[in-house]
Amino acid sequence: MTISDNKGQPLDGSRLYRLHLPAKVPVKLYWSVTAYDGNTHALIPGMAYSSRASTTPGLQKNSDGSVDVYFGAKAPAGKESNWVPTQQGKPFELLARFYGPEKAFFDKVWKMGDVEEVE
Repeated sequence: MTISDNKGQPLDGSRLYRLHLPAKVPVKLYWSVTAYDGNTHALIPGMAYSSRASTTPGLQKNSDGSVDVYFGAKAPAGKESNWVPTQQGKPFELLARFYGPEKAFFDKVWKMGDVEEVE
C-alpha cells in the first residue's frame, strides 16, 4: 500500500501517475491494484471502477510483458484500458494485491516498481 509517489509526495487525484509491474508477476491466480479515497480509505465515490488487474479485459502489456497502470483524473491517450480514475484535487491511496503468490514473490526475486508522476 502507498499514499505517496517515489519522491515522497502525497498522491493527488489531479495528477497522473504510473505504476510499472515488471513481467512475470509471480502469482498463480492474478494481481490487482485498487485506488481508495485518501480521506475515507473507502473506494472513491462515483467511479465506474476502482482497479485494474491482470484479468482486466483489454489490459495492454508492454513488448517485454510488463504492464503500466495509470492513475489520475484523466486517462492518458491510448492507455484507457490501463487507467484507474481518481477524483480531481483529492488525495488517494493505492493497494496492490497478489493472489496465489509464488516462491519468487516471497523471496523478493520480483519487485514491483514505484508510483511515479507522469509529467
